[in-house]
Amino acid sequence: MKSDISEALFERAVKVLPGGVNSPVRAFGSVGGSPRFISRAKGQYIYDEDGNKYIDYIGSWGPMILGHNDERVVEAVKKQAEKGLSFGAATRLEVEMAELICESVPCAEMIRMVNSGTEAVMSALRAARGFTGRDKIIKFEGCYHGHADPMLVKAGSGVMTYGAPDSAGVPEGCARDTLTAVYNDASSVELLFSEYPDSVACVIVEPVAANMGLVPPADGFLQRLRELCDKYGALLIFDEVITGFRLSLGGAAEYFGVRPDLVTYGKIIGGGMPVGAYGGRRDIMSVVSPLGKVYQAGTLSGNPMAMSAGITQLRILKNEPGIYENIKSLGERFRNGIRSVLEKAGLTFAVNGIGSLSCLYFNKGDVYDYRTAKQSDTDQFAAYFRHMLNAGSYMGPSQFEAVFISNAHTEEDIDKTVHDAEEYFGL
Repeated sequence: MKSDISEALFERAVKVLPGGVNSPVRAFGSVGGSPRFISRAKGQYIYDEDGNKYIDYIGSWGPMILGHNDERVVEAVKKQAEKGLSFGAATRLEVEMAELICESVPCAEMIRMVNSGTEAVMSALRAARGFTGRDKIIKFEGCYHGHADPMLVKAGSGVMTYGAPDSAGVPEGCARDTLTAVYNDASSVELLFSEYPDSVACVIVEPVAANMGLVPPADGFLQRLRELCDKYGALLIFDEVITGFRLSLGGAAEYFGVRPDLVTYGKIIGGGMPVGAYGGRRDIMSVVSPLGKVYQAGTLSGNPMAMSAGITQLRILKNEPGIYENIKSLGERFRNGIRSVLEKAGLTFAVNGIGSLSCLYFNKGDVYDYRTAKQSDTDQFAAYFRHMLNAGSYMGPSQFEAVFISNAHTEEDIDKTVHDAEEYFGL
């Protein structure tokens, strides 16, 4: 595929943007070449500035669960734009959004809107500390919770790709109270609790780890976290920026039947527009200002443009439950197709997945935590990525990103992508 315009844009971008991008996950440094500059999108397709068309398996990193530019969502945004872009004051829409989330997610009794997943996590941690009067938090290797200082300790996704598990510029004191456990190993959490029995405010976890590829929780893992938090008086936080409203209407909490104390959401509740939220038990959320002493604010929180898009999308998901069965079926078709290709090629690479989320690891062993994910052959992934991109399938430019399937994808799309994988493996 031609990429002349994208390459020219990248040459301009590197002069004015760090690395030529506004987020490391968009960079092609680990896979080679220049990033494609996207001009428009519709349904399951995106189109770059050179006119190339791709089957999109990123979906703006998850929120485009209906596909790009769903007409109902776009119409809602247009109507709101005519009324005003931002008011910095209370609106009916933010109340309707909060009610919709609380109705859909049993663990969410109160919600506070913010502007990103990072902000949601940062605020939830502060609420947990304020409620418990404790300072330490437990997170997991390879789980990414945004770029707030205390979370950039053995994080996943972009920092895994570029070999920097910790970030420069984070003062030692900011990370001092962040304890790190092993995902899918509840005994590692219990060990930390036994060492700090009265100091841990919360355990925060991606219920499905989607920033070291895609690693589902082992049987009983999330349930054991709930038990340990109850035993030691700590709060359990589910970071559902990826899984919220994607695994099911009630997210991972509903899917796995485990009730967290707090939950965080990201751009899916804004139909892809910049937005986030955190919420949970009423007594915990009541410590947040202006009710309580935990301060958190944001001029654009509950922005009417994002609320209008998000309400429309969430109502569609609520009123059309068949969407979840469809994207799950497509996800299974994708995984089964890739496994069939690998079997024909005589390979035993790991293929992980759940619902509409998947990941092919160039790894000959099972992938169930950060350590095993890091054993993947990133050079082989880079070659695979370039082949698939040139064949018309747009995936995350990192071994450690998930494939996202939307309701706009078709069986034909999946079959084409599987066929392109066959060509890569020489079949």
